[in-house]
Amino acid sequence: MKIAVMGGTGLIGSQVVKDLRAAGHEAVPHSKSTGADVLSGQGLDEAVAGADVVVNLTNSPTFDEASPAFFQTSMENLLAAARKGGVGHFVILSIVGVDQVPELAYYQAKVVQEHLLEAGQIPYSIVRATQFMDFMEAVLSWTAEGDTVRLPATPIQPIASADVAAAVAEVAAGAPLNGIRNVAGPEIFPLDELGRITLSHKGDPRTVVTDPTAGMFAAVKGDVLTDPDAHLAPTHYTDWLS
Repeated sequence: MKIAVMGGTGLIGSQVVKDLRAAGHEAVPHSKSTGADVLSGQGLDEAVAGADVVVNLTNSPTFDEASPAFFQTSMENLLAAARKGGVGHFVILSIVGVDQVPELAYYQAKVVQEHLLEAGQIPYSIVRATQFMDFMEAVLSWTAEGDTVRLPATPIQPIASADVAAAVAEVAAGAPLNGIRNVAGPEIFPLDELGRITLSHKGDPRTVVTDPTAGMFAAVKGDVLTDPDAHLAPTHYTDWLS
């Protein structure tokens, strides 16, 4: 199949392209740098021309109140181009529990993206993944101060980006789900404990202080970002760290 991967040069997109090509598909990466601008719409008709599947992995440049407008505009433009091009399957990557965290603007934005896809006329699939192992460094940096890092005990089920990409590639190459597939890492950790494991492995002497008000994940109630019944990926966090 010919598969247009929007955001195909990013962390997940580049791995999705590699996985699809390894499986024998014609996967073509597109991004603003290749002339496909999801906000202006420029180059989108050309990018999806002749594609059987569109995989949209483009992401908002910010996680704040500007993110809903990004996903609204980008999805409307891409869906219009895909309809015009006769695309038969449209895939996006979202977040496990995304509709359970209304306090976060970025999560609201991803819900907007999902709803636009569901309301469209193109057969679709939504892959929802848990938090990426690759983002743990950033999470630690948000609330680091001197020799301490403050983190809430929010339950997290980290997944390796390579496992996310493999799941997206598998769904893209299959029949449209017209629904959602959850994918997650094999283990659940409190976020503060995950921070301690990460710092210990890196030989970082800083201390993690449990603080239910610290950082973005303080807005998350309960264990909504985890799903023990999801398709579980094989990579364990400590193995990934190694």
